[in-house]
Amino acid sequence: QVQLVESGGGSVQPGESLRLSCVGSGFTFSAYIMSWYRQVPGKERELVAQITANGEQTYGSDSVKGRFTISRDNARNTVYLQMGKLQPEDTAKYFCKAYLNFRNEYWGQGTQVTVSS
Repeated sequence: QVQLVESGGGSVQPGESLRLSCVGSGFTFSAYIMSWYRQVPGKERELVAQITANGEQTYGSDSVKGRFTISRDNARNTVYLQMGKLQPEDTAKYFCKAYLNFRNEYWGQGTQVTVSS
């Protein structure tokens, strides 16, 4: 069956870095647009970064530009989010999403990132 499993979250201090990973299985990973979203309780899920199926184009929200980088390794069915210069406002649960079309869209269970001093 389809699975997306995120890992790499944790608790860090402001200014530190983390790398999140998301491994997909049960679908043709290399055909899917991959995205990272984040959500804090009581707020809507927010798109953080996105990468095309072949990895040639990426998008990052204004709030993370210059600090976060999305990448993928289709040979390993994995998408990454390298997060640098983390700030308390980056605290959230981070989710990865695979999207091909409206019938083929999958979400992971999320990984918590907490930034505090």
